[in-house]
Amino acid sequence: MSTATAETTQNNSEAGAIPSFDVTVRVRRYNPEVSEDTRWDEFKLTMYGTDRVLDCLHKIKWEIDGSLSFRRSCAHGVCGSDAMRINGRNRLACKVLLKDLDLSKPLIIEPIKGLPCEKDLIVDMEPFFQSYREIMPFLVNVDNEPERERYQSAEDRARFDDTTKCILCAACTSSCPVFWTDGQYFGPAAIVNAHRFIFDSRDQAGDMRLEILNDKEGVWRCRTTFNCTEACPRGIEITKAIAEVKKAALSRSM
Repeated sequence: MSTATAETTQNNSEAGAIPSFDVTVRVRRYNPEVSEDTRWDEFKLTMYGTDRVLDCLHKIKWEIDGSLSFRRSCAHGVCGSDAMRINGRNRLACKVLLKDLDLSKPLIIEPIKGLPCEKDLIVDMEPFFQSYREIMPFLVNVDNEPERERYQSAEDRARFDDTTKCILCAACTSSCPVFWTDGQYFGPAAIVNAHRFIFDSRDQAGDMRLEILNDKEGVWRCRTTFNCTEACPRGIEITKAIAEVKKAALSRSM
């Protein structure tokens, strides 16, 4: 290889290099087997422009402190298991790029609020899923089963398309001030999943779901703060869906 070719190869390699930067990460820690008190641990990391917050957590767990506990599965924003508070906002760690954050300040990572913390960034999701189960999140149709599928027009399908996107990450519900203070409130995610079936033209249990939600701890506890809509990693118009369920409940009562 000539000197000129070697220099060109080196320059191209440097030009294509991914820039690195230093990040200070502060993680809220909790281990009930050791202490009932929480603490903050700080880590200094060297990361890259393509990295996400989840990559920071991986680096800490795999290279620095193997006791750090958090949930994650697909790492592509589909499973919803890595919902946490990142710089005070509910986000999915696998979707937040470090280059989009202000890294001149420490990166603050905490568990989502409103659900009991089990360890570090892991919360007990059972209260969340209990509300989800109560709204009957499945198609109910007592007619004779068709030989093939139940047909639905594109317009009817579009009526509830937005609320089919929910991945049950709990980012919306755990961002709701009412849910923080009222453990009986169904929460935005349960109402969103009820909406998905209430407005499905093939379903026949809409009135039952509306009766469940037309309760003092149901849809009327929503205070329309839009926290849930802002927190949703899938871009669902949650506050709009809740308003539509309220309207349907009123129409049913009249």
